[in-house]
Amino acid sequence: MAHVVLQDRIDRAGLTDQVVVSSSGTGGWHRGEPMDRRAATTLTDAGYDATRHVARTFSPDWYAENDLLLAMDQSNYADMIEQAPTVEAQQQVRMFRSFDPEAPSPDAEVPDPWYGGPEGFAEVLEMVERTADEIIERLPEFAPGVRW
Repeated sequence: MAHVVLQDRIDRAGLTDQVVVSSSGTGGWHRGEPMDRRAATTLTDAGYDATRHVARTFSPDWYAENDLLLAMDQSNYADMIEQAPTVEAQQQVRMFRSFDPEAPSPDAEVPDPWYGGPEGFAEVLEMVERTADEIIERLPEFAPGVRW
């Protein structure tokens, strides 16, 4: 969901040619699959295109290919830090909600709505939207080559 929303915000800001959004999981159990149908329905109902997303698996190569790496929960964060090729590269990893103006703390997690009902997906979408808006505002901090 975060990939789709963040890509939407990048497109709206006119930064499509300057900023690439990628997403992955730290485990490979869903690799090659489309997103959860409930997440796709929530996004589609909100006006987003959820059809292009395909699950991928995070690897240490992402450090060289990306300026900022966002983890959705503490488990993903720990997995990503563990795969960092250097201590300096670890600085590229941030918690997604560290940008959320309503997060209770910088290390707050995005809750996993997998085992709940549609209301959990709607809650996550709202959280992702406001966080994506803040990321766009702060993007020059992490992508100095981006021209506004």
